[in-house]
Amino acid sequence: MIFGAHAVIHSKNAEADRVFLRDVLGFASVDAGHGWLIFALPPSEVAVHPAEQNNRHELYFMCNDLNAEIAALKEKSVQCSQPHEERWGSIVNIQLPGGGHIGLYQPKHPAAFDDLSD
Repeated sequence: MIFGAHAVIHSKNAEADRVFLRDVLGFASVDAGHGWLIFALPPSEVAVHPAEQNNRHELYFMCNDLNAEIAALKEKSVQCSQPHEERWGSIVNIQLPGGGHIGLYQPKHPAAFDDLSD
């Protein structure tokens, strides 16, 4: 039985991004050995979008109040893109110390995990 999901962020500076996830975003972690941190994430969901090619994946964190999260991140000197609207939510990109980015959005759709308590 599938009991969870494991997402991977590839980074040119993995250590800096691990520190960011731990210290800035506050995610709990376990050490899988040699300082290799594996982070606990909030409840998640997955969507499948049509594309011209396979093996392209994206990571977005979800929040209830995008403006409040942007303000909290700004207080921690985290750079975010300008918010923009999509059909499915209000979104920004968060700059990671390793040079990549992750998405943060306030969904306009119901969250799939909200229905799991029924």
